[in-house]
Amino acid sequence: MPAELLVVLLNLIIILVSYLHLYPKVAGNNINKIAFFDLFATGLALFIVGFKYWGTGYQFALMSFSLNWFWYTFIIYLVLEIPIVLWYCKKHDVKFK
Repeated sequence: MPAELLVVLLNLIIILVSYLHLYPKVAGNNINKIAFFDLFATGLALFIVGFKYWGTGYQFALMSFSLNWFWYTFIIYLVLEIPIVLWYCKKHDVKFK
C-alpha cells in the first residue's frame, strides 16, 4: 500500500473518531474546546507519521508537488477535516463568537 494512502487513511480515522465520538462528548458546541482538542488530534497524526518517516527523506506526491512527511500530512489533514468540521458545526449548532 502506498505511503500516501496510509497517511490519508490514518488522518481519516483520526478525524472520524474525533468528530463522531470524542468531540460530541468532551467539546459539544464550544468552538474553543473543539479547537483545543483538535490541536491534539492533529498533533497525533503528525507524531505517528513523523515517527515512521522523519529522517528517511521520503517524498510524498501531492498532485504535481513533492512534499516531505510533515507538509503532506498537514495538508491532507486539513483537506479531509474541513467538510467534517462544517458538518459538525451545523449538526451541533456551534456558534462562532
